[in-house]
Amino acid sequence: MTGIKAAHAAQSEDRGMDSLRATPVFDRALVARYDVDGPRYTSYPTAPHFREDIGEGALRRAILDSNEEPIPRDISAYVHLPFCLSPCFYCGCSRIVTRDRSRIGGYLARLYREIETVSTLFARDRNLAQLHFGGGTPNFLDADQLAELIDALGRHFTFSRRADREFCVEIDPRFCDGAYARRIAEAGINRLSIGVQDFDPDVQRAVNRVQSVEQTREVMLAAREAGVRSINLDLIYGLPKQTAESFARTLDAVIALRPERIAAYGYAHLPARFPAQRQIDKFDLPNASARLGLLQLAVEQLTAAGYRYIGVDHFALPGDDLARAADDGTLRRNFQGYSTHAACDLVGFGMSAISHVGDTYSQNARDLPGYYGPLDEARLPTVRGLRLSDDDRLRADVIQQLMCAGTLDIRAFETRHLVYFDTYFRRSFERLMPLAADGLVEYTPERITVTPRGQFLLRNIAMCFDAYLGAENGPARYSRAV
Repeated sequence: MTGIKAAHAAQSEDRGMDSLRATPVFDRALVARYDVDGPRYTSYPTAPHFREDIGEGALRRAILDSNEEPIPRDISAYVHLPFCLSPCFYCGCSRIVTRDRSRIGGYLARLYREIETVSTLFARDRNLAQLHFGGGTPNFLDADQLAELIDALGRHFTFSRRADREFCVEIDPRFCDGAYARRIAEAGINRLSIGVQDFDPDVQRAVNRVQSVEQTREVMLAAREAGVRSINLDLIYGLPKQTAESFARTLDAVIALRPERIAAYGYAHLPARFPAQRQIDKFDLPNASARLGLLQLAVEQLTAAGYRYIGVDHFALPGDDLARAADDGTLRRNFQGYSTHAACDLVGFGMSAISHVGDTYSQNARDLPGYYGPLDEARLPTVRGLRLSDDDRLRADVIQQLMCAGTLDIRAFETRHLVYFDTYFRRSFERLMPLAADGLVEYTPERITVTPRGQFLLRNIAMCFDAYLGAENGPARYSRAV
């Protein structure tokens, strides 16, 4: 392995040690060659490897143990609100489509019970610094219901008073207005994530999500006037009936709205797993080359408009917290994607929500009966999870560093984990060699660095260090890497 590194050392010195702060290079031919199925690495190990013999007891012990650490971590809370008024055909989220708004009452009753139970396990002097309401459609709740939910969390946890506190809610602007945005801002929300996907009418009809620019603008303007400091718009490339011309118009409309962040996700067509996707005619989907062209278009238009590519799907204006986190080394990945808060214990509330406390992952039941039943019996609804092994911890650290910083200091890693990196990751380096030969990464005995050409293939680079890949059987579990 020393010989392999030496072969590239001079090359690395000539080019310099690039990182994710360098301007990325979209090499279309190279990206096309690496467009394979792979994990998104919002966790390592990934959720398909959770086990059913890890339950409520493991979560309780992990929380109590985390309180005893010399410097207890802040808390990040995710609250899953699964109800939607209308199905979006592309969706792969855990959600329940209904127009019966009365169903939220029973769900909130159990959610409050879960929040109260879990909160008693955390030391009260630990700050809740990050809060994210996801779905489903969180604004299935009316504004007063969402405000009360925030208030309930504040009664059971100690909200951070720092300026960098981030409280976010995902919004569907088809089912709310400016008054809604102002009310939830008053309740403490300071960041919004708004679903757009595409503004083209043909695409919208094909995915059953008809939404105007005006609806989106109204919510954004009201939120900003009420003090919301950061707004994200979600886009999806690879949807049915998308063309380069139509997607360019959508990008122009989004750029004109000037959100602080933009997420551009690749559509994953997995109708065997997500029944709603069976409503999409596969012959309406762009082919692999056209899909790649849509991504290239997004990269070119967004960067030309001043947005910075942060990593896997995410763009941000230079002054946004996400860009600053990338610069100061506090950027991390969790189940919501890239996060501005490093080293938090993540606790998930609601159906299907996942917690990551210490070295333990814990997931709640993914259906309402499975979620309601334990809570009605004064138990937590945890049904599966994972306790990280020593090997998991090492690989998770490598993957986190490469995907969030674009570089890994090998000597510092060896000091943290008391291993010889070359020896321990010999097989990983064998996987990494072809990527190095293609110019995606550079390495010396001291450092692995993602190059500008490798920034759009972070998932592929991380896959080299994944010990679980190749061990799966059955249908595909992952989306395309690009």
